[in-house]
Amino acid sequence: MKQKIKVCGMKQAANIAAVADLRPNYMGFIFYQKSPRYISEISAELIKYVPSEIKTVGVFVDEDIETVKALVAKHYLKAVQLHGKENVDFCREIKQMGVEVIKAFGVHPAFDFSILEAYEPAVDYFLFDTQTPAHGGSGKVFDWTLLEKYQLDKSYFLSGGIDLSHAMQIKNSEDKRLYAIDINSKFELSPGLKDIGKLKEFLKELN
Repeated sequence: MKQKIKVCGMKQAANIAAVADLRPNYMGFIFYQKSPRYISEISAELIKYVPSEIKTVGVFVDEDIETVKALVAKHYLKAVQLHGKENVDFCREIKQMGVEVIKAFGVHPAFDFSILEAYEPAVDYFLFDTQTPAHGGSGKVFDWTLLEKYQLDKSYFLSGGIDLSHAMQIKNSEDKRLYAIDINSKFELSPGLKDIGKLKEFLKELN
């Protein structure tokens, strides 16, 4: 199965349009104010103009649930990525809005995969990222062999420092649960500004 592509951390108008022209499956917009890729209210107004076949994702970290709901409605988001300590009930309530729910977890050698069991019915996908204090965007890769401990059937996004050099390894993956590749910092000219040429090369490598 060919993996879907999510380009995350968009924030500049012309760059949002240029990435949209590449037709990734998902485009991620970060509503976490401490992130260098935080999207301003003005730029967020552009989200509704992203072509409808691209799923727009709002990324939140321990945000108030009413704020998440309001932003989903305001910007016509098609998916919500929860990157903090949100509990199962929080995920379930967002899922009831009719949007996809992606629950992110930072993976490290001591990560307890058994905690995912409670979340499985409340989310559409998991996202496995590198464990960092900044909740993603670190450019660091975690040890993918740790995913051998993941025993559930739920499909997942793979994130964390993915670069051009990983294209062949991803393409040759035999894990049918690997649904999508989440790319961000390694495809940037500066935080939130994506390198269109490098993105094109990566998409070509995966095809």
